[in-house]
Amino acid sequence: MAHIQLTALPRVLKTESVVAMRDNGRVPGNIYGFEIAPTAVSVDQNAITKTFSQTGETLVIDLDLSGASHPVIITELQRDPITHFITHVDFRRLDVSKKIEAEIPIRFTGISPAIKELGGIFVRSLEELKVFGKPDAMVHFIDVDIAVLKTFEDVIRVSDLNIPAGLEVAVPADHAVATVQPPRSDAEMASLNEAVDVDVTKIEISTEKKLDEADAVAAPEESKK
Repeated sequence: MAHIQLTALPRVLKTESVVAMRDNGRVPGNIYGFEIAPTAVSVDQNAITKTFSQTGETLVIDLDLSGASHPVIITELQRDPITHFITHVDFRRLDVSKKIEAEIPIRFTGISPAIKELGGIFVRSLEELKVFGKPDAMVHFIDVDIAVLKTFEDVIRVSDLNIPAGLEVAVPADHAVATVQPPRSDAEMASLNEAVDVDVTKIEISTEKKLDEADAVAAPEESKK
């Protein structure tokens, strides 16, 4: 399998400011794992953004560092909460001949008749599928067509999924992946809109009780003075 290519540069921790690095369009990170000492690196912001959209945390990347190519996967990626720019990335170097554990995102496709025609509510019971396999057997997504959900009784289970060759599923076969629930009735919707009654007196009594208990504890201590 052809891997996505990405270039990294060594990073000198004592002399390089991560703030200045990010301002210059680079993302600080680390590479660790099989037959490599933990190493600080940086990658181009645009390049890692594009790469992550293609690989996620499951597909192998050929990371070029100082002329040497390292098979890696992304294990951690941090983003700025406001701009959503990537601010840090960690790479794990792999022994591609050994199996690894991964959680592959499930991507739902198609149109469910139970939703379109019956007004049902789509329920995701599983967002990712845990699997074991060699790195080159991994995929970016597992696609699930929800067109088979025609009634509220229909259930898509793990056993119904199309699992790529070379992957072992670590989730029970009867585990639900997706269903469609009936729409809420008018009575249920009305009950959701009702105000919740709170007995304020009970809260006040509870508070007073705690204060009384605190005074009772403090009293003996004051008498000793």
